[in-house]
Amino acid sequence: MNRRRFLTVAGAAAALAFGTNLPNTASAVQTLDSMRAKRIDKDPFRLGVASGDPLPGSVVLWTRLAPEPYELDSGMTDEPVTVTWELASDKDFGTVVARGEEIAHPEWKHSLHVVPEGLEADTTYWYRFRTGEWTSPTGRTRTAPAAGAAPDSLRFAFLSCQNFQGGYFTAHKHLAQEELNAVVFLGDYIYENAVAPDGGDRNDPDLKLPAAHNAETVSLEQYRLRYALYHADPDLRAAHAAHPWITTWDDHEVENNYAKDVSQDEDPKDKFLVRRAAAYRAYYENMPLRPPQQPDGPDLTLHRRLSYGTLAQLHVLDSRQYRDDQSNNDGWKVPSDETNRPDRTLLGSAQESWLAEGWQASDAVWNLVPQQVVLSRRYADSTTPHKVSMDAWDGYPAARKRFLDAAKAAPVENLVVLTGDVHVAYAFDIKQDFDDPESKNHGVELVATSVASGGDGADKPDDWEAQTKANPHMKFFNGRRGYLLVTLDREKLRADYRTVGKVTTPGAPVTTAASFQSLKGDPGLKPV
Repeated sequence: MNRRRFLTVAGAAAALAFGTNLPNTASAVQTLDSMRAKRIDKDPFRLGVASGDPLPGSVVLWTRLAPEPYELDSGMTDEPVTVTWELASDKDFGTVVARGEEIAHPEWKHSLHVVPEGLEADTTYWYRFRTGEWTSPTGRTRTAPAAGAAPDSLRFAFLSCQNFQGGYFTAHKHLAQEELNAVVFLGDYIYENAVAPDGGDRNDPDLKLPAAHNAETVSLEQYRLRYALYHADPDLRAAHAAHPWITTWDDHEVENNYAKDVSQDEDPKDKFLVRRAAAYRAYYENMPLRPPQQPDGPDLTLHRRLSYGTLAQLHVLDSRQYRDDQSNNDGWKVPSDETNRPDRTLLGSAQESWLAEGWQASDAVWNLVPQQVVLSRRYADSTTPHKVSMDAWDGYPAARKRFLDAAKAAPVENLVVLTGDVHVAYAFDIKQDFDDPESKNHGVELVATSVASGGDGADKPDDWEAQTKANPHMKFFNGRRGYLLVTLDREKLRADYRTVGKVTTPGAPVTTAASFQSLKGDPGLKPV
């Protein structure tokens, strides 16, 4: 749906609420002097800083001004504010390599997306922001290797699903201490459901959230408030400040299990698209995305490709915005004729073509596909006929076949699918024939568990035995919270599943629950 169609269905009020035009440059320059004089009485950098989408010569720097992050207005007036920024080659800012001045506009909830250019490839930098008497925390970022470079190794972290009231973000505290090229977040950065005053399972009586939080997010201001709540978390701020992030969304950034313009509650489509426009705008405002990735009404092109020299290419997918509605009324069901319809899509035809073309042009040793829902076949148990998840690729088998056929045709020898969504950690061999355990592997799928969603979890969830027995290509299944580390070199991939024992109380240590490796040219996971 293009912007003209959105304005038709949503009306003039939505056009005013979600218009994306900023003040023109000339008028902005004319008001700089007056904005410098405005005083902010409390620290406006309480949401921290972040960086993202690293390229060899640039990276996005982000912050958002919010002296009162738990309040609807964030403690800011509806006036633009001038913010200066600096990028240095050392953490003490002894050698500043770039600096500038930007305007934080109220139209974008005083968020900033700064893109310094002309940086050195594969280089660590430090950055900070200033306005008035206030200086932000210092962030550390890192550019990607040059296009033709052949790095010896790379290391990424993958994670997803951080329901604030599911528990503390302890995983982020440990993530901040890892040595990484980048963090890849796979979706469900926020949850749309109402938040209890004490943070639910956090059970923090000192939190005392205002009543505005105790409602499901529907409007733009509610989504903005929810992001502020999450960004104010100290462990999440630390992880953002420590590494560049590459982000994509899943469903809870808008509404649970929505599909394109179909809401879970079957709201009228034009009403739901207004909600989706609000959610997408708030997402852009609060993520370190490159400014061309701005929302256009209820649309935001999020799938993109990032290269790390000739060692790895990341094809970041969006499996929510373009998908057909779940068949059989969603849930775990036996596939029907509707499920098996050959034209059903999870990615949409344009994104499918984009992915296939990217695979064909790739010269990377490893092709990583960060995406949202489980790709590999996953039976609920051994009972026949088998039930599968209608929300995952199992509910879109023709789309999965097109995905795997395109990878084979490219050909992609070292396919690695990275997945979130399910609040558990899995490791799968992606089979050419899931009915034949001895068939060749297309690649591997590594599923990152949640940061906090689902509470503490368990090493063996209640359905551990049933799923393990029914899915011989499943090499690992664990229900603790944490994140996934993936280390690549020119001969092998190593996956380390890092978990914390509890999230309902803060400060749990992190341990490695399991490690696997897959060899170049020989897809398949083996324990380390």
